[in-house]
Amino acid sequence: MGLTENVKGLSEIDELCVQTIRFLSMEAVQEANSGHPGMPMGMAGAAYHLWMNHMRFNPKNPNWMNRDRFVLSAGHGSMLLYSLLYLTGFDLSLVDLKNFRQWGSRTPGHPEFGHTAGVEATTGPLGQGLTNAVGMAIAEKYLADRYNKEDFPVFDYNIYSIAGDGCLQEGITSEASSLAGHLGLDNLIVIYDDNHITIDGDTSLSFTEDVAKRYEAYGWYVQEVDGDGNNIQGLQKALENAKAQSDGPSLIKFRSLIGHGSPKHQGKESAHGAPLGEDEIKVIKEKFGWEPGEAFVVPQQVLDHMQKKATDDGQALEKEYNEMFARYAQKYPELAKEIEDALAGRLPVNVEDLLPDFEAGSSLATRKASGAILNAMMPSLPLVLGGSADLTPSNNTLFKGAEDFQKDNPGGRYIRYGVREHAMGAVMNGISLSGLLKPYGGTFLVFSDYMRPAIRVAALSNYPTIFLFTHDSIGLGEDGPTHQPVEHIASLRAIPNLKVFRPADANETAYAWKYMLEHNDGPMTIALTRQGLPVLDQDKYGSAKQAEKGAYVLVEQDNPDVLLLATGSEVQLALGAAATLANEGIKAQVVSMPCWELFEQQDQAYKEKVLPPSVTARVGVEAGVDNGWWKYLGTGCEFVGMSTFGASAPAKECFANFGITGQAVTEAAKKVLNK
Repeated sequence: MGLTENVKGLSEIDELCVQTIRFLSMEAVQEANSGHPGMPMGMAGAAYHLWMNHMRFNPKNPNWMNRDRFVLSAGHGSMLLYSLLYLTGFDLSLVDLKNFRQWGSRTPGHPEFGHTAGVEATTGPLGQGLTNAVGMAIAEKYLADRYNKEDFPVFDYNIYSIAGDGCLQEGITSEASSLAGHLGLDNLIVIYDDNHITIDGDTSLSFTEDVAKRYEAYGWYVQEVDGDGNNIQGLQKALENAKAQSDGPSLIKFRSLIGHGSPKHQGKESAHGAPLGEDEIKVIKEKFGWEPGEAFVVPQQVLDHMQKKATDDGQALEKEYNEMFARYAQKYPELAKEIEDALAGRLPVNVEDLLPDFEAGSSLATRKASGAILNAMMPSLPLVLGGSADLTPSNNTLFKGAEDFQKDNPGGRYIRYGVREHAMGAVMNGISLSGLLKPYGGTFLVFSDYMRPAIRVAALSNYPTIFLFTHDSIGLGEDGPTHQPVEHIASLRAIPNLKVFRPADANETAYAWKYMLEHNDGPMTIALTRQGLPVLDQDKYGSAKQAEKGAYVLVEQDNPDVLLLATGSEVQLALGAAATLANEGIKAQVVSMPCWELFEQQDQAYKEKVLPPSVTARVGVEAGVDNGWWKYLGTGCEFVGMSTFGASAPAKECFANFGITGQAVTEAAKKVLNK
């Protein structure tokens, strides 16, 4: 097996390893007849050098706490990552590579967190990965500030990411990169795969800005490595410089050739997103002195070199680290226990003991109740980080005693995200990926649209991120339809694996927070009111703790005539209607449904107790569109809510003019009862 194109900075065995990565990548794409071969072929040398000579990790323990993190932001190049994972000894086999993009495979088309050992983040939607990396860097800075002591670098890992032109064109990376520069995240190093190619053709079709100058303006340390993907000596120097500097994050602009080595496709858009073809693969392998016939050939010397070095180095690093941590635990037992509890998912306190009391009958917006809850809990939860996208006074997200997380104060627990909703969502996901920290961040519910891709990725990946939304309906009033969410609750409920809370009062809000903090099985959202709501009398209506079951009965009836189902601020309308109906001899059972997803998890007996199947006369009440409601209502029932956009007027006038009133609920109940 001959070698023909040694690159600068690589030995013969290094070059053989790089070629193996290239060939595995293009052959897996060919086998699947689907995928993206060009990027892995162009970046094989750079990624190999980064993994083998700079990153600290242990393939036998992918979750080692102090490992360096690698995020393939250009997630379409997933075969580059899978090849590296296999060759360095992670729990991934050659069979897995052969099953690339197939049903049940551990090598899906784009990397998925929790699905494949060694994958640090779900990537593919361009820009999400780089933005996750910013969150990871924030997490490391906070953890290092809290736990590191002299001679005890408990947290000192770096975050590396490979991003492409597509990532840097996305608006989310502009938001996140600006924030990262402001925060001086010198533990973040991004290699920009500058291959000048997009799906449509040369990047000059739409992308002629000076990326280096843009990132310098963000406050990043920028270096450029010229060449055609083979200048590993230049990359080596750039990586050493990046790790040594302490002013801010680093961008290494690395010129590469997409489809490197392909006579037909090298440097062309045709290399991006389609198999190269068996004939072309044979030509490429012959060019590099390989036998052209057999696919998925891995020279034994490659496995011996990569797996042995990565495993030996990684196990030695972790062993040394564990010995250091044992000494740390002896000297700082409380801090060590805090870390160990967090890794096990244990909170340092019983959250329910911290929940504030709210006076029944008083009026309080649920956003303000949420603020009071955070004030009561957050001082006792040092591994929960808060923040807002420049709406802190409106979201009530700042808690008593909070300090801002800043470049000169990485121990701050409150992050000022600025007007960057999309970045906030994905940065929080990156913080969640630390495995130790839980973030929440606030904005208006209507702007959940701006961060929806990050919410969706969190749901797909089970990130325990808390998305806090206020101003949850036409109840925000005068700002008008541009700011009044009518379809947003329904659209969030449509995302699988996302729990959506819309509490009816301060006490339901408290138990929603309790649930969100105690559970790490996926992302949560909570939608809160701007307007005041009455605090329900729990002696009269039952404990709000039942909100943790997703839905519960507030007014129970034997053999009810009609069910009134409501969420959030509209629960009070259902209660008023029930009282009116009672005066007319009609028995209405009122159900508060703060979290449909939790209700669906309850056993059938409980569900039928709350929503007796024999009672088919039902009315749903919510100041939003009716999408999703009909699974609880059924044929012949009524919905009181929105079917249009809102209007600019005081909240009470909006509710009255759009017909979301107690009287409307009463009339709807009579209609379904034909009375």
